[in-house]
Parts: sequence; C-alpha cells; structure tokens
Amino acid sequence: QVREWKNEGSKRYMCTGRPGWLTVSLRVGKYKKTHKNIMINLMDVLEVDSERQVVRVEPLVTMGQLTAHLNPMGWTIPVVPELDDLTVGGLIMGTGIESSSHIYGLFQHTCVAYELVLADGSLVRCSPTENSDLFYAVPWSCGTLGFLVAAEIKMIPAKKYIKLHYEPVRGLQKICERFAEESKKKENSFVEGLVYSLDEAVIMTGVLTDEAQPKKINRIGNYYKPWFFKHVEKYLKADRTGIEYIPSRHYYHRHTRSIFWELQDIIPFGNNPIFRYLFGWMAPPKISLLKLTQGEAIRKLYEQHHVVQDMLVPMKSLEKSIQTFHADINVYPLWLCPFILPNNPGMVHPKGDEAELYVDIGAYGEPKTKHFEARASMRQMEKFVRSVHGFQMLYADCYMTREEFWDMFDGSLYHKLREQMNCKDAFPEVYDKICKAARH
Repeated sequence: QVREWKNEGSKRYMCTGRPGWLTVSLRVGKYKKTHKNIMINLMDVLEVDSERQVVRVEPLVTMGQLTAHLNPMGWTIPVVPELDDLTVGGLIMGTGIESSSHIYGLFQHTCVAYELVLADGSLVRCSPTENSDLFYAVPWSCGTLGFLVAAEIKMIPAKKYIKLHYEPVRGLQKICERFAEESKKKENSFVEGLVYSLDEAVIMTGVLTDEAQPKKINRIGNYYKPWFFKHVEKYLKADRTGIEYIPSRHYYHRHTRSIFWELQDIIPFGNNPIFRYLFGWMAPPKISLLKLTQGEAIRKLYEQHHVVQDMLVPMKSLEKSIQTFHADINVYPLWLCPFILPNNPGMVHPKGDEAELYVDIGAYGEPKTKHFEARASMRQMEKFVRSVHGFQMLYADCYMTREEFWDMFDGSLYHKLREQMNCKDAFPEVYDKICKAARH
C-alpha cells in the first residue's frame, strides 16, 4: 500500500486506516478523512520465545488478548496497561503505564525491538543496537515516522496472585511522602494511589505470589463485584489497612469494568448491587461503542464539561501538582501511578543525566471548579506541567501551541529522523496530528 501511494505521486499524508471510533482515546482524529488510509490488519501474537524471554506481536494485539495468551504458558509482560482494548501499537506510538512501572518504566521501556514500514516502502527492524536512533524516536511519535508492523516485548514469569496491601493516608504532605517512599522500594511489585480528596488517599502496594490465604482471596474482576475504586474507598471510610489476594488477571484489569471511574458519569447507578447482579455482565460498554454512537452535540458537551488527562510529573513535584490539579479542575478520585523514567534519547526523558522517578496523575471525570473552561483551564495545567519538566499524555486533548509543545517534548532526534527518512511528505508532524490548536 505504501509503494502504491508512492507510485501515485505521494500526494497526501498517510495514516493507519483504523477508524477513529475504534481507538480508546476519547479524541476522534479528523485527519482520517483527509489522509490516505493504510489498512493494517495485523492482530496476532507471532511467537513466544521462552529462552530469550521475549514475545513478538503485531500492533493490533490488545492487552486483554496478550495476557490471556501468555498467562496459561506461565508468562506475563512487565507492564500491562489497564484497559483490555489498549493495543501494543497504541502503547508504543503513544504511551502506556501500569503500577509496575516504578520498576520497569513505561510500556516502551519493556520493548526490545520494533519492525516498521517506512515512507519509502521498506521494512526495517530497530533495537538499541540496530538502527538505534529510530528505536528511541518511535515512542510518542504517534505513527509519524513509519507504520509499526511488529514489536518484541520482554516477558517475566507470571504468578497466580497479587498480595495487595491497602493503606489509607490522610494529609497531603503525608500522602506524597508515603507514596514516594513505597515507589522507591523495588520489593513492591506494584504501587498505586487513589486520591479521594485533597487530603485523603489510599496507597496500595502489591507483591506477586503463588500462595494465598483462601479466606482472603477477592476475585474483583467478577461482574457482580463492586467497582474497584469503590471497594478501595471502603478502607478509607473505615480508616483501616487491609490485605487481599487478587488473581493476577483480575488485578491487571482492575479498573476495566468501571473504565477507572468514568462509568459513574455514564451509568450513575452502575455500582448498585442489584444492577451489578442483573446487568453487571454487560459492563463496561466498549469505549469504541460509546464513541461510534455519540452525536456531535454530546461530544462537544463532553469536551467542555469533562476532563480525561494524564500528566506525568517528577515525583518531587507531586504535592505541588495535586494542589494545582485541585485549584484548576478539582476532579476526584485522582489516579497516581509511579514510574521510573530512564535517560534514553527520544521525545521523553528526565531533565538530568540520571533516571528519575516520575508519577502519572490521571484525572478522569467532571471538573468541580466553579469557572471551569476547558481550553483556559487545560492551558493553565499544561503550563504548570511544562514548568516542572513534566509531560502530557498525547491521547488526551492538548491545547498547546507548537512552540509550547516542543518545549515540553524533546524533538531533536525526532526531527532529525523525519528529515533523514523523508517523512515530511509522507506523515504529518506529531503536533499537527494531535493538538487542538493545529486542527482548528
């Protein structure tokens, strides 16, 4: 298809032919209508190499599919981003994170090689030792350097359960201190925080295990179970710590049934026990279905009165960040997920020369600030995130100017490669593909 596009005279930019409503991002890309759509129907797990401890997959393999394939073989991947429908391609070209990221980094840091079809129609493999510039430039590039056709991801042995410890913490300073402390411990397989108000949170730490106390096993993924964030909140309300053993697959997809807490806005009665028992098996509705059936008016309403953002900030700025989130948007719960950011080349790396501990703050829901205005409020937040050398996830609405965008992200390697590989006529620049300012 790419060669055909070349023969036709390379008139328009190319993009993948996957319809916008199928993606998990709430944004619907308008570029699909004007660019040449390249159909990439590659959705298979290609090989599981137990010796190298690597799994080779095609870009449309989803997290649900991959864990279902690997778990019975005794394997899993180090970072399993939350929602079942997230694809390997999206997690590499965009980004992905999970509560094990304080050890392994972002999803891209668990990948050991990519295979891409470039603008000239050639197939290239890249890794840290082979075409390394391209390997480091691909993450966050949103499909603007080439088409991903396969990826190799590290595997680790799977265990049956996660022994999860719940700890309610009060007082913002104490929350941030405890969270940073637990995130630094390598003996924690998983670290996650749910912040329910400016001074109340539950910090969860988990360890992989094959043994469990039968009485303390909680299969949170069963359709009739309470939504996970509501279950966690009980520990806060009762002001007590607790330990549970959660089957691994249930843990990895713990926020899937309630789409974190988005479903409480869509089905307010969804966590009612009667509803869960009778209709819980129908939830969650696929995000793709919601997008496909949503009219323009509802989409606009959502855009103005609803926030879905992930901001990645250095751990040392966590307290200041939560205060800023509270002042600008006031959305709770907030999701806290720590990750180690290595000093690799590419669009996203720490300010210094060393790897640095960062935290992803996820805000999903209806802003409670009195004068919330989507564009102004988000620009204020973006400005703050730039000031602490943080990053905004690119699936979300982004209101930055081109200058601000390249101030947040390091474009040096990316632009060099676009020049070298003649991407300028083949793919739009990442900014033009995702930013609101570029599309209106």
